[in-house]
Amino acid sequence: MMRRRAFITLLVGATVAWPLAARAQQTGMPVVGYLDASSPGASAPRVAIFRRGLAEAGYVEGRNVAIEYRWAEGRYDRLPEMAAELVRREVAVIVASTIPAAVAAKAATATIPIVFYVAEDPVKLGLVTGLARPGGNATGFNNFMAELGAKHLGLLRELLPTATRIGLMANPTNPNVEGVTKDVTAAALAIGVQIDVVRASSSSEIGVAFATLVRNRADALVVGPDSFLANRRLQVTTLATR
Repeated sequence: MMRRRAFITLLVGATVAWPLAARAQQTGMPVVGYLDASSPGASAPRVAIFRRGLAEAGYVEGRNVAIEYRWAEGRYDRLPEMAAELVRREVAVIVASTIPAAVAAKAATATIPIVFYVAEDPVKLGLVTGLARPGGNATGFNNFMAELGAKHLGLLRELLPTATRIGLMANPTNPNVEGVTKDVTAAALAIGVQIDVVRASSSSEIGVAFATLVRNRADALVVGPDSFLANRRLQVTTLATR
């Protein structure tokens, strides 16, 4: 898998490949829209490297480029309006981090360039028409994190060889939820492990999900790749410890 720093470097390269000034207003500096389904704290390391990469390409935030940030804090229902705000702002390019943000950006504009970072096949998500020739106004990178669900299951199996029942926590509002569920369930079937799928898109639903896992006597838990669940990792790990 590509290292995070190398990925961000490529992401910045793709962003600045489009002439930022082309869509800038005649007066003032060009504006980059940064749309993220997560939170500023969770994304801080990625954003820091992104800013550094822009600076290395000659774009310094506040000097010759502005960045408009939009954070959904795991609330995917907020992303369409946030994307629409960036379109109304007439940003030069939208950088979309995570699948929900990329899908929202793509739905909001067919003209403003979009650079995405997603964990699934962008063709299947409808972001591009092909990997070699993306077409349209979007391009970017994927790390196929969804496929790691089966790997996580394998690691749990090594740690707990006697485990026969494993929970999978997934966010039903994530556009990639079915793909993650399908991959992990198929992997579980191959090794003879039963999967209990629990779904959570709020803090209270996480509590309900754990109550279900306890009642079903699950031996372990796999948490699907998701910005909201990542932001709630302290709650998840605390409940898992109990």
